[in-house]
Amino acid sequence: MITLAQIGCGYWGPNLLRNFTALPGAHVKYVVEASEDRRRYVRENYPRTKPTADLAAVLADPAVQAVLVATPARTHFDLALRALQAGKHTFVEKPLAMSVAEVDALAAEATRRGLTLMAGHTFLYNPAVLALKALVDSGELGRIYYLYTQRLNLGVVRSDVNALWNLAPHDVSICNFLLGTAPLAVTAHGTAYLQPGIEDVVFANLEYPGQIHASIHVSWLDPNKTRKVTLVGSRKMVVYDDVADDKLTVYDKGIDSVPPAPVAGPLPFDQPGAHRLVYRSGEIHLPKIPATEPLAEEARDFLAAIAERRPPRADAASARPVVATLQAATLSLKENSRRVPLAEIVPAPAA
Repeated sequence: MITLAQIGCGYWGPNLLRNFTALPGAHVKYVVEASEDRRRYVRENYPRTKPTADLAAVLADPAVQAVLVATPARTHFDLALRALQAGKHTFVEKPLAMSVAEVDALAAEATRRGLTLMAGHTFLYNPAVLALKALVDSGELGRIYYLYTQRLNLGVVRSDVNALWNLAPHDVSICNFLLGTAPLAVTAHGTAYLQPGIEDVVFANLEYPGQIHASIHVSWLDPNKTRKVTLVGSRKMVVYDDVADDKLTVYDKGIDSVPPAPVAGPLPFDQPGAHRLVYRSGEIHLPKIPATEPLAEEARDFLAAIAERRPPRADAASARPVVATLQAATLSLKENSRRVPLAEIVPAPAA
């Protein structure tokens, strides 16, 4: 049995609390909350969990082995560092921190103390994303040309971070996971319509090795809730729609380059090259996706990583390029959509 404490029970915190409480190998002993209303929520719904506003006392309790951080993004680094310094395994909601330097400091502290540090990249545990990853790795889709993501809704509007830092961590983590690498450079543009200096709508273009491009569109100002990833390969194309009943749709569609049939004499006027382009439209396949809750799988992996003394799937090493990409996109937003190489953000390895 692993005893945990959770810091924060606002927008996303209740989901973490529900899932960790449901696991047989976990006991959430405390929820630290400044709001009396949220402490009342915990008392009324989780009688085995003690709500409190005293973070120092919770971190000093030797019975607490792990801490869950579910607070606003700009508080993640300070709270996670305090938890690690208190000797607690630490799970931090996305993003892990607000800069690569902060991620590196947390990772170094966790390594020094032999602790598990995990980021809340829930979609790395989503069965549809895992199935899409299997399609990419199998080669069934052919060469990956490009992909684009849409994470849109009317609200929830935040005032502590913009739509990029609020929504895009999910999409950057998905793109990196599917392609197995981090982008080389980022270009971003966005607009603040509702609050000065806080972009409600952001478009980011990520350049990956092999001439693969990923486009990310996030918005709090859209008429429909959209959670979609479209991936285009040379052989097949796939749409992952998180709000649809059928999560994955595989299209046997594409454009093939084939040698022309031999002809006598000069080539026809409209076929000057050695190959011609042929449109292909085959069957549509709807793979069956297991109905498992990603957050429950994420919680299990955190506990298993602690027990087995191994890195979780969403460890600091996978979170680092996500934060680096968001940092680069932020710099691009500030500098009139300048193309920002990730090498400009990520410190060079020590000699």
